[in-house]
Amino acid sequence: MFTRIVVAAALSASIPAHLAAQGGIGGRLNDVPRAQAANPKPTPRLADGKPDLGNGKGAWNPRTIVNLSGTGTGGPNRSPVEKVIEVPFKPEAKKIYDQHLATLSKDDPEALCLPPGIPRMYATPFPFQIFQQPDRVIFIFEGAAHIWRTIYTDGRPHAKDPNPTYLGDAIGHWEGDTLVTDVIGFNDRTWLDQDGHPHSEALHVMEKFTRLNELSMRYEVTIDDPEMYTKPWTTSYLIPFVPGGELFEYICQENNVDVKHLVGK
Repeated sequence: MFTRIVVAAALSASIPAHLAAQGGIGGRLNDVPRAQAANPKPTPRLADGKPDLGNGKGAWNPRTIVNLSGTGTGGPNRSPVEKVIEVPFKPEAKKIYDQHLATLSKDDPEALCLPPGIPRMYATPFPFQIFQQPDRVIFIFEGAAHIWRTIYTDGRPHAKDPNPTYLGDAIGHWEGDTLVTDVIGFNDRTWLDQDGHPHSEALHVMEKFTRLNELSMRYEVTIDDPEMYTKPWTTSYLIPFVPGGELFEYICQENNVDVKHLVGK
């Protein structure tokens, strides 16, 4: 069974108490000592002055964000985003979303053991690690069958005609202490979150990763998909860090058929 260890009190002064109380550290990672959680150290830095986003010294452990808008199934208690927002659906997208909710998400691609995609990779309760190199930032995930993600920071442009993939074609750069990504080239086989916000292959994602201190990172994502939404929309939430945390084996058999047997509303 997947073990979940609750984070002590509050991870840091920068994390609102109501968010920290809802957080959970899964993946059999060690709990953060209370003194450390109450008084986190400043953001660690590399020799070049950039924030150290982990580099194997621990693991980031996202809370489950069921709904990126902060509403939906379970309401804010299941989706501790920083601010509840109204998603600017187009009529067809709202119809798809409502259908996903009505069928208990039995067609959820992640439940079928397919990669969750972006941004959902950062909203499921599976830890990940970040490794920085001079020309790229690499994310390694425990969940989703141990996939990895590379964000190039060497100034290259997007591929002219990227082959649609689950994680898209990502390029990035630093704005002060924030890693900013620009991602295109997605397939349409993922959901944006557990409640089933849809997207098309026109999806364009902008992300911001900001390590606030030793124990906390702010993740902000902007969804721009003109086929599904009337305008871009942005959400954000905090991701806890567990010093010394490691990734473990996790197996998810692709083409799982159990969820297809769900019936009713």
